[in-house]
Formats: sequence, C-alpha cells, structure tokens
Amino acid sequence: MTNSAKQLGKRGEDLAQKYLFNKGYEILTTNYRYKHAEIDLIVKTKELLVFVEVKCRSNTDFGLPECAVDEKQENRIIKAAEHFLLNSDWENNIRFDIISIIFEQGSYQIEHFEDAFG
Repeated sequence: MTNSAKQLGKRGEDLAQKYLFNKGYEILTTNYRYKHAEIDLIVKTKELLVFVEVKCRSNTDFGLPECAVDEKQENRIIKAAEHFLLNSDWENNIRFDIISIIFEQGSYQIEHFEDAFG
C-alpha cells in the first residue's frame, strides 16, 4: 500500500469516527487486530456492538468503495470480531457495518451501510 493510500485510509477512518460519534455511537477501539485481520472501528450504541469496515476511494474508476469488501475479508473480520467478543463481556446484539467514503474535488461523500454482512 502506498503512502498516499495509507493517508487516504487514515483520513477516511478519522471521518468515519467523527460521523459515528455525531450519530451517537461510542467509539470503543480503532484498528483492532487479530491474526491477519483488522477491524477499523468497534463502536457501541445502546444495546448494540458494531464492527465497522471503512472503505475509501479517491474516485469511482475502480468501483464503489463498499464493493471492495469481498467474502474473504468479511470472514477475516468476523473471526476478529469473534476473538474480540471472547475477550469481552458483551452479551447483547452485534452488527457488521461498512462506511464508504469517496473523496472528490476537495470534498467527500460518506455512506453508512448497516448490517452489511455477517
């Protein structure tokens, strides 16, 4: 991954955090790692724990960001979420979301896909 791609990803994760915080979610952790998987954001709202994958693009030439989450990545995220749950005392509902961000012309467009997989 190039430095510019990492910077874009970091910027997207920061925007996603602010977006979710403004929607009333509590940010529990960022960049949770387990083996070869990473969960970008783990957040909580009321009785729901949400595992969030953030996908960013500088344009849509190669498709929409949310379409970049394939079955293999979903499975890795689910395994990492299972590991997180084993090491926490969470006993309520969970959900897997995707936040899609497209940066264009000095601006950005953000979309939140709830219950995206799992």
